[in-house]
Amino acid sequence: MKHGFIKVAAASPVIKVADADYNARRVIETIAEAKKLGVKVLAFSELTLTGCSCFDLIGHRVILEGAKAALAKVIAATAGTDMLVFVGLPYAAGSRIYSCAAAICDGELLGLVPRENVGGTHFQSYDDEEALDVTVGEHDSFLSSDVLFEHASMPDLKVAVELGADMDAVTSPALRHALSGATVVVQMASFPETVTSTDEAELNIRYESRRLKCGIVMAAPGKGESTTENVYSGLCMVAENGVVLASDERENSLAVSEIDVEHMINLRRAAGGFDVCDYPHYVCPWGGELEETALTRSYSKHPHLPEKAEDLPAYCERMLDIQVSGLVKRMEYAGLDHCVVGISGGVDSTLAVMISARAVKKMGLPSTNVIACTLPCFGTSSRTKSNAIVVAEQLGCEVRVIDIGKSVYQHFDDIGHAHDDYSIAFENAQARERTQVLMDIANKVNGLDVGTEDLSEFVDGWCTYNGDHTSMYDVNLGLTKTQVRANVSYIAANTDDKVLKAALYDVLDCPVTPELLPIHDDLIEQKSEDAVGSYSLQDFFTHKMMICGFGPEKTLRLAKTAYGDEFTDEELLRWITSYCRRYFSQQFKRSCLMDGPAVEAFSVSPRTGFLIPSDAENSLFLKDLSK
Repeated sequence: MKHGFIKVAAASPVIKVADADYNARRVIETIAEAKKLGVKVLAFSELTLTGCSCFDLIGHRVILEGAKAALAKVIAATAGTDMLVFVGLPYAAGSRIYSCAAAICDGELLGLVPRENVGGTHFQSYDDEEALDVTVGEHDSFLSSDVLFEHASMPDLKVAVELGADMDAVTSPALRHALSGATVVVQMASFPETVTSTDEAELNIRYESRRLKCGIVMAAPGKGESTTENVYSGLCMVAENGVVLASDERENSLAVSEIDVEHMINLRRAAGGFDVCDYPHYVCPWGGELEETALTRSYSKHPHLPEKAEDLPAYCERMLDIQVSGLVKRMEYAGLDHCVVGISGGVDSTLAVMISARAVKKMGLPSTNVIACTLPCFGTSSRTKSNAIVVAEQLGCEVRVIDIGKSVYQHFDDIGHAHDDYSIAFENAQARERTQVLMDIANKVNGLDVGTEDLSEFVDGWCTYNGDHTSMYDVNLGLTKTQVRANVSYIAANTDDKVLKAALYDVLDCPVTPELLPIHDDLIEQKSEDAVGSYSLQDFFTHKMMICGFGPEKTLRLAKTAYGDEFTDEELLRWITSYCRRYFSQQFKRSCLMDGPAVEAFSVSPRTGFLIPSDAENSLFLKDLSK
């Protein structure tokens, strides 16, 4: 369970209705199978040992005693097994019958948790304040509604359970359990199969796990149930924070995945409102020493984009609308009617000029009110310059080509900098000259200097302070490089303009470059990713470390899972080390960023975004990597 991962499973073996002995054997077989997979929390459906479709048989003494004896066999079979198992059965206490979840671990009955919402069934609800003493074979335990099963070596792993109709209650037990600290909720279901049951169950499990910021392990009755009135599908699911990690719906269903408890705790700390004392729970310890959990779940290389390709067009339109809406509002508020954009032929400035074109169109202004300026200097290649001009012209913008070489040389002379000294001053002077020109043109035409830098470049500080770092409004401020590329690609794929389409695809094919050092034979030699690493990888680091709150060591592990086919371990270590250093050292640039719209719930705005001091130390992050 290293890094907060816990392997869980939901199981629905084919049982025989009212045959508790047979069903116990099937449960024991499933436990053995789950043990081989390294499962630590295993959930079965409600009334596993009898079947949920026993009808009036459920209250018969023979059935009740048979279920109790079957449970004793299951308990004995788990001896030496470090796994928390939830098995369903009816349990009689005096004249009352409860539908219970039996919590078992390592040959011990930890407790029985009764179903609370029992309308229309043979069961009674348990509403006593004190726990009820129960005995199963040689095992003495208790029966209580509010129980948290807390792992002895990992206190953040607290497991709670709800049964049947409890899942659909207006105020479900899961809410009470989560607020009291449960990070994993086991749902032992009893619903039959209908034409919509799978979709409804998925909707519910995604919503509940998202709302409660928890993992959910759900098992429904399977094919062995009675078909007198219904058919049962054996649907099993594992979900985490709104995402279904595993699903199975067949004979002998078994859904297995890993829930990230650390992630759930990080989300709760950010949200607040959890771990309240309004709902007292009995805490029951379980489990032994921690061990590493082998990961079977996958991690997307592009966590800032939807995983399903069919969802990408709507996602891109949404991002574009946020960018355009922000720019239009700012121009209308300031009484401006022109956009001034510095175009380099890279993806960022290409997207910015297209956003500007959409904005003036939305304002009812001519496309020529976008002034696209290409400002070539010592490192500009004909390829990037040509693409920039083609894109701007196809959009109908006014294009201005302003060679800043003479101005920069004059500036070098003014400050006593040699023309062949290619140091940082040589590079930054060009970026700052471009910013001055763009802002002055904007002042001259009653316009707004539209910034082009994206979130990824601000995160790693790959920009010139008071150069491309500065603008009057940055439409890309909230977009990662992967999101910028997705938007440009989306527009390219959907335009009918063949010339624009070809130019956009060539922009996407060009390496990211600041074009500040002299070039030879018109070839792009200065490549940003040679200095700071793959932007796709950087965006992955940002998502895991800054949004999810994971440490560098865990992030490196997940990067190996996602990018193992693309980078060696040494390369991943090199780039995450660089990322950790730059994230801290470049904060001073983020501390004074201009306005710009966020497209996700994360930004580095100095007003509402993720803030750190400009002189914070990175030593603990680097130490975490040394592990």
